[in-house]
Amino acid sequence: MMTNEAYWIHLATSVVEIVGTAIIVVGAFGTLAAFLIGLARGATSRPTLVADFRSGLGRSILLGLEFLVAADIINTVAVEPTIESLLVLAGIVIIRTFLSFSLEVEIDGRWPWQKGRSDGGSTAQGG
Repeated sequence: MMTNEAYWIHLATSVVEIVGTAIIVVGAFGTLAAFLIGLARGATSRPTLVADFRSGLGRSILLGLEFLVAADIINTVAVEPTIESLLVLAGIVIIRTFLSFSLEVEIDGRWPWQKGRSDGGSTAQGG
């Protein structure tokens, strides 16, 4: 039987996982709807629509992954703090980091640390 504290932590973890999954699902269908509406209207070029779709989908996945990793961290640290669970968490964080970098490159066309370099000098710093 779980203690009262463990029950609430497990419940919080489940809620965070559901929110993360919902963000991915809603984001995927929302960007798909925007893409299909854009195609139907024909006001924007197809390559622009595809780029916007991929960007929106990638951002939804990234945000959802952040929530899912947060749930894993809560679960690992608060509920099951074993060496095995910490190693699993480390693996998840490494994979998520790789996915984040890959999606960031896919969305923006550059590495995250290269922000502002290829946008024609339109940064807030006047560069």
